[in-house]
Amino acid sequence: MTPPTFTLRHVTDPRDPAIPAFGRVQEASYYAPEMLIPPEVFGQLIGRHSPGREDRLLVAQTQGGDVLGGTLYALLPLPGELRGAGFNSFMAVTRAARGLGVGRALHAETLRAVREAGLAGLFADSVHPTRQSAEDRAAEAATGVDPAGRRAALHALGLRTVDLPYWQPVGGPDGGPLTDLDLLYQPARPAQTVPLALVTGTLRAYWTGWLGQERAQAEARALAERAGNVENVPLLPGTGTATWWNEGQNV
Repeated sequence: MTPPTFTLRHVTDPRDPAIPAFGRVQEASYYAPEMLIPPEVFGQLIGRHSPGREDRLLVAQTQGGDVLGGTLYALLPLPGELRGAGFNSFMAVTRAARGLGVGRALHAETLRAVREAGLAGLFADSVHPTRQSAEDRAAEAATGVDPAGRRAALHALGLRTVDLPYWQPVGGPDGGPLTDLDLLYQPARPAQTVPLALVTGTLRAYWTGWLGQERAQAEARALAERAGNVENVPLLPGTGTATWWNEGQNV
């Protein structure tokens, strides 16, 4: 059977049928879809631009219009030399399209857009299997995804683990921090470290939309303190977790 050919396009119309189609791909691809940005919000995001943030939805479609995958990401420019970065909120590919290069094509186009915008690189976050509960591992296995395999794939794309104690401020048990994630980063140009100010500035901008400015600022400041307020943070292989977790630290 000949693999389906596909093209990439950015969705700009909030009424585009590709939005609910990608929502279905997202729901089927992640073991806890209720923790993701709901697809009914996508239209609002892509229709709202500001000097400090632009959200984009990129989809991969067959000639017949079937959505094979997509990615929702934000461009987050910062003033001055830091320039800002992109943040990939979520990328997913249908089971049938896995292994066809869809994810690689989506990531390459996202990185191209980040470079075109003059930004320093692209952030994302991803669960690390060593910090997943047995229940979550079983739920993820049901989607056909192996978390270790996913991290290997992200490393192959060029993403690296930022060596600091990262977590999402809300979303975990009882609404507390979600601590099974690592922050990943791919610089637009080869580098072994990332400026801590770029990390915290980008996350502050990304978190502001759902935490508010004051809380986002406080969370970014707390992250800098956990990282020791260093100037630059090492980048580790994307398959590994941050050193802080290996040292037995707890939230």
